[in-house]
Amino acid sequence: MATALFTHADALDHVTPEGHPERVARIEHLLHALAGLDLDRRAAPEVEEAQLRLCHPQRYIDRIRGGVPDSGHNQLDADTWMSPGSFRAASRAAGAAVAAVDAVLGGEVDNAFCAMRPPGHHAERETPMGFCFFGNVAIAAKHALEAHGLSRVAVVDFDVHHGNGTQDLLWDEARTLFIGSHQMPLWPGTGSAEERGAHDNVQNLPLPPGSGGAEMRAAWAPALSRLRAFRPELLIISAGFDAHQDDPLAQLEWTVEDFRWITRELCALAADECGGRVVSCLEGGYDLGALSDSGKAHLEILMEAGR
Repeated sequence: MATALFTHADALDHVTPEGHPERVARIEHLLHALAGLDLDRRAAPEVEEAQLRLCHPQRYIDRIRGGVPDSGHNQLDADTWMSPGSFRAASRAAGAAVAAVDAVLGGEVDNAFCAMRPPGHHAERETPMGFCFFGNVAIAAKHALEAHGLSRVAVVDFDVHHGNGTQDLLWDEARTLFIGSHQMPLWPGTGSAEERGAHDNVQNLPLPPGSGGAEMRAAWAPALSRLRAFRPELLIISAGFDAHQDDPLAQLEWTVEDFRWITRELCALAADECGGRVVSCLEGGYDLGALSDSGKAHLEILMEAGR
């Protein structure tokens, strides 16, 4: 089998204001870096509203749809903007995550990566924020539980910013385990080790500014052991590449090799516990070179794991 790449040109139609870090060029540069890889390339479908309702109420979905401007931009919060193509792009970003789960659990591919935007891990139940509209990975996890009948789904997040939206959406879901590392202090200000979920199903790994690969590996070592003990039937990754030392929005000092390491560790765990079933979704990463290099390294390890 192979590694699937889910993407769609609609990701280019979510246009943010000039100078905004979450911009069209992110997908353009990443896809250019991935062009030479032997991937099973698939079009990201639009998500079904019933799938969105696994995490978001209908009134919120209607509010986001109603926020689409006829032209120009509509500002939803300090950082989150909509253009005429934003809802469709967000729909396909969530739809890619759901379709990737279907493809992996259906045995069509070994694992999958969703190269879509806008990202999703900051979107809470009824609050768009941090460039995000829908909780893509949380929706994918809920879909795996409800549509495929899984009992245990693990979600991991190594974006430099805390996945407050994923935490919010999975807080009360005992069938999931959410573990994430992130810089602290840093926006959005959540993600302390004391935040543990309603069923002790959340583990946060805050990392201090200026720390690098050694500190990251030390933090993740016991967390990986906890993931193994959970025995997930599917592993979903929020793959943000903004912990890279060149990223302009944070102060961690990761290198491309650190992203290779965490991806390799997660794939090895998945091979042992859930038949290698991994779905990864793009989150942050705002230096275009670092995003391209780190994203390509992430895909190369996924491809190796699938062989």
